[in-house]
Amino acid sequence: MKAKYIIAGVVIVAFVIFGAISFMQNNIEYVSASQAEKTHRTVQVKGKWLKDKESFYDPRTNTFHFYMADDNNTILPVILSGAKPNNFEIANDIVAKGKYKDGVFYASEVLTKCPSKYQSKTGPQASNQGSSTLN
Repeated sequence: MKAKYIIAGVVIVAFVIFGAISFMQNNIEYVSASQAEKTHRTVQVKGKWLKDKESFYDPRTNTFHFYMADDNNTILPVILSGAKPNNFEIANDIVAKGKYKDGVFYASEVLTKCPSKYQSKTGPQASNQGSSTLN
């Protein structure tokens, strides 16, 4: 009877350890571009695509090269493994997930935040939308 409790306890402890390790591996922190340069871990950097700087897709290596600026306006050269993400040109913000090495941020994934069609509109046309006049 005691052996059953010991085995059950060991199984529970193993599941807790496995869950903690999985959580720590999937918990990737957001950092600034300057912080990304100092770490050797996988991190996420939030910022904006610098449209005025060169960006291109290299089909030989299947990589997309571009520049981004983080919230502190620190410029970061990025090489994304894969093609340019959908809606990249119209994105308000981007999040690059990867590692910094040799002066370049090597991204395994880039997420885009696009303008919402549900955001309120501004201007004279927006104030007239949805209103009706009584005759």
